[in-house]
Amino acid sequence: LGTGTGGPGYQFNDEIHPELTFNEPYLLAMANAGKRMGKGTNGSQFFITVAPTPWLLGNHTIFGKVTDEASKRVVDAIATTPTGANDRPVTDQVINSIEIVD
Repeated sequence: LGTGTGGPGYQFNDEIHPELTFNEPYLLAMANAGKRMGKGTNGSQFFITVAPTPWLLGNHTIFGKVTDEASKRVVDAIATTPTGANDRPVTDQVINSIEIVD
């Protein structure tokens, strides 16, 4: 298991599309640390929104959406997991598999 603090050893720029906005929950987007020396800091970390988050617009690349109800329930369960120090979940939250649908 990873620690959630590292990266893949490379970084890439955001790809902001004007038609993709953070106006709904269950959007899959790249996590980053902002720009450094004018370059993007995207790597391997991502997040899933659980509510509209318009303040993220223009700062994170949206590249997917959780669409089926069973998967939304999983996201909601993760989002309501009790947390401890540094907002870290008290129990490990592990993604065992995913399915990519075109």
